Order: sequence, then C-alpha cells, then structure tokens
Amino acid sequence: MRWIALNLLLPLLLIPAGAANPPAAQPPPSVAKMLAHSFRRPRRNGWVFVHLQGSPRQLGFQNGYWLAGEIQKALAAERVSMARDAGRSWGWLRRAAMRVFWPHIERQYREELRGIVAGLRARGVHADLPDVLVLNSFQELPDYYVPWYDARHPAPKAAARAGAPGRTPHFRVGAKCSAFVATGSYTQGGQVVMGHNNWGAYNHGEYWNIIYDIVPNHGLRILMDGFPGVITSDDDFGINSAGLMVTETTISQFKGFDPNGIPEFVRSRKALQYARTISQWIAIMLHGNNGGYANDWLLGDRKTGEIARVELGLLHHEIWRTRNGMYVGANFPSDPAVIRDETTGFNPNDPDSSPNARHRRWEQLKREYKGRIDIAIAEKMEADDYDVVEHKIDPDQHTLCGHVDRAPRGVKIWGWGPYYPGGTVSAKVTDSRLAAKMEIIGAMGHPDGIGFNARAFLRAHPQYDWQKPFLQNLPSEPWTRFQAAGY
Repeated sequence: MRWIALNLLLPLLLIPAGAANPPAAQPPPSVAKMLAHSFRRPRRNGWVFVHLQGSPRQLGFQNGYWLAGEIQKALAAERVSMARDAGRSWGWLRRAAMRVFWPHIERQYREELRGIVAGLRARGVHADLPDVLVLNSFQELPDYYVPWYDARHPAPKAAARAGAPGRTPHFRVGAKCSAFVATGSYTQGGQVVMGHNNWGAYNHGEYWNIIYDIVPNHGLRILMDGFPGVITSDDDFGINSAGLMVTETTISQFKGFDPNGIPEFVRSRKALQYARTISQWIAIMLHGNNGGYANDWLLGDRKTGEIARVELGLLHHEIWRTRNGMYVGANFPSDPAVIRDETTGFNPNDPDSSPNARHRRWEQLKREYKGRIDIAIAEKMEADDYDVVEHKIDPDQHTLCGHVDRAPRGVKIWGWGPYYPGGTVSAKVTDSRLAAKMEIIGAMGHPDGIGFNARAFLRAHPQYDWQKPFLQNLPSEPWTRFQAAGY
C-alpha cells in the first residue's frame, strides 16, 4: 500500500509553502464590497478570529477570502486523509457530495458555499464547489454515506476506488469529545455552565482553530469555533444572540443514513442561526434528519436556565430536559432503542472502552463539584487526566482530556490503532453571563498543558509516517477569551 499513499501525497507536496496569496492592501472595489464590515484578527494563542457579516454570498466570500491559506492547507490534507479513510478517490467523493448533499441544501446555504469558492479564487486558491462541498460534509461523507453506500454495493467497481487504498472502518475527523452542561443547584449562582473538548486526529488538529463571529442579514448572531471553510462549527461549540448555548459529542459506532435527508451541516447551522428556544432548535434538527453526524447534543438557554440532552439518531431520538441538573457526553449513547437499532453493537457495560470510562469519570466529577461549577471548574474538568480504569493520573484514551497517542491499545471501536495520533485538539467553555455578552473561552491543543511533538512522535511510531507531510506540532495554549466583534 505504500506506493498508493505516496501517489496520494504527491498533490500535497506540490502545494507552495506560502499557500494562498496574501490579501491585497487595497482590494479592487468589487472585492472590497464583498468584504464590507468583515475582518480577520491576528492569530492569538493558536486561534484565528474572523468576523463575517452580510448576505449569504458575502458570508461565504469573506470565509473563503480571510481563511484562504488555512482552507487551502486543510483541503490538501483532506485529499489524502479522507480518500485514505473512505477508500475512495477524491474525484469519487466530489461526485458523491454533489449527488447526495447538494440537492438537499436550501438556497441561502448554497449561496454561502458558492461564496466560499469565490473568496478562495479572489485569493488565488484553485478550489471549486465540489471541493468546498466535500470539505463541509467531511463529518458525514466518509463515516455515514460511504458505509451506507458500501452496504448496498458490496463489490464496487475498481474504477470507483482508483487512487485510494481499501477502507478501514474508522471514525476519522472530529467531535469524539468530552462535554457537559449544568444548571441550577449544580452551578454557582444557578446559571448555565457549558464545556467541551474536541477529540480528533491530530493531522486535523491544527485546523480546528477558527473562532467565527457571524452576523447574517437574516437570523441571529453566532459565535462559534470551527474548521476553516465550513458554514457550521462541525465540532459544535457555539452560542447565539438569543441566548442558546450548543455543544455535542458523537454517538460511537452509529450506523444509518438517509440520502434523501437534509445534510447535518446545514441543519446544525440553521438551528444555531434561527432557533430562539431549545424547542425550536430541536424542531429544526429533526426536520429532514438524514442521520448524518449523529450526536448527543447538549443545549442550554441562558434566558430560562433550562438545559437539555438530545440523543439524535436516524430512527430514534430521545430528549432529556431540566432546570436543575447536569448532562454529560463522552461518545456514549443512552437510549436503549438507539443502542439496539442504530449502533453496530455498542456495549455500555464494557468498562475499558473510552466512552464508558469517560462517562464514569464525568459521574465522579458531577458528584465532586456539585454546587461549585463555574468557569474555573469547567476548565479544570475539560483538562482532567484521571484514568478511572487504571485509577491514577495517566493521560490516555480513558481520560476526559484525550491522549490516544500515548495509548498502547488505541481505541478499537473507532478504528484508532495503537498510539494513534489523536485526542483532544481544543477545548471551550462558557456560561450564562459570558453568553449574554457573546463571549466564549477557548484553549488550543490539550488544555492539560501537555503538547504534542510531531517529529518525536513519528520517530517513535513510524507506522504513521504517511501523515508526515501534514502532521504538525500541537502545543498546549493558554485559555483565551473571545467576544463577538473582536478581542
């Protein structure tokens, strides 16, 4: 398989080191009009802050223009890693995205995606609409659509797989996470407190560093973290100007997909843009549900103090709501119907699995910090390195702040082998008071202070040399506060 990997890497190696052309000091009037009221701040503690404002076409153009360099590098990495993980060529993935997702995207988000392409081209990046659509569907396309397709085409033609190695079952990109939301007697002052850390492959980790401040012409203002060139958060930590606070963790071993449904990346963006209440958010997510990127969603409403957990499968969903409690997520499903009908055998009684171990740790912390949870405690919990299986501090696959690169057994249920270079790549927290001011606090890298050195890792684990061209260091950065309109 080595020769295939090298052929896949060749386009990446040919990309200039400088990536996109630098923005013009005085862009032409047509570009300046599209960029009106938008801006990009200098990188801060690993994060890039962009303010997008205007029509759907403008929002997309500004996304593509201000983040052109990051998008170009992310696309180059995806052309290798997504094709490898999905067992399909990039061309096959492009055609599938246009065939399966594009017909079910409403006009405003089609315009935003077209705008991203136009913004990239204004910066000299040669990417087209299918490229951008694959990037936006990178959570759904390889992990949900491809398995659905494979089940119905057990012997695909060799041409469909040209240029890509065989597929290995694999949860690949992001949001294998550790998250919570608490309210009432669990928090200081009874306010809503929310925290999340994003587990992903480190070869994507450096790109999960965008803070988006979005002011659309229609709908609510959004402040969220995200991946460059996408229209939704994708690892899903965001707030809107109506007081909703949203995060999630992915359902492990999920199966099921409806190619006639609305893409998850469209529904999750629309819900954050238009929902003023938890009930409205749920209704938007249920409408046209395609089963893609199936999650346990954790929600808070700073106006009412209510929180919710929404386990959203394809065939089944379950909703828990309270004004006095704490919900947690660590990639474990809870609804027996979801476990029975919509997973490939998730075992909630396996004490060694990463989701179950982290679930137990959350329950311990829930008892320990009840009545005291605030921003400082939220940061501490998202950085927690206690292994409940080994009964000691040992950053690995069992800890809330994940370090699978230090785990000899990896995480089998995700297809992450021994010492797989993945784990926590960022963390975010907020509470009712911060959300009222449209503020979140984020930390790039592992929030526990342990950095990742790519060169040293590859020396120790040469089986992952195929990632060498785009596996970067992931330093542990300090917690940093961001507010809508800048910092």
